[in-house]
Amino acid sequence: QVQLAESGGGSVEAGGSLRLSCEAPGALHSRNCMGWFRQVPGQERQAVAFVHTGTGTPDYAASVKGRFTISQDNAKHTLYLQMNSLKPEDTGIYYCATSVGYTDPFYCNLQKQSETGFDSWGQGTQVTVSS
Repeated sequence: QVQLAESGGGSVEAGGSLRLSCEAPGALHSRNCMGWFRQVPGQERQAVAFVHTGTGTPDYAASVKGRFTISQDNAKHTLYLQMNSLKPEDTGIYYCATSVGYTDPFYCNLQKQSETGFDSWGQGTQVTVSS
């Protein structure tokens, strides 16, 4: 497994912005898929955004498309999630995840997340958006 460490969460008002970071030494090796997930207590964890570290192709949940941007900095071994125009429904614990081995880019999208092969997860960072 790979050690992942999220940071950047916090409390903001609706319309504000936050940038989440996921330090992932050894995880961005251009052959795997990384993603951000959100979980609200009592609900299932939901995929928010994925990116293939080789192609850089992103995929987003419909609810965040146009507001969130997933990106990577291979030199810093860090995955980011820029969140703009935040809404109260964006509130939750945000987790970073990665597939450790090779993932075909075909499977690095939210529609095929059950086949993506995420096998390492961070501890999560809380995001709270007030109205």
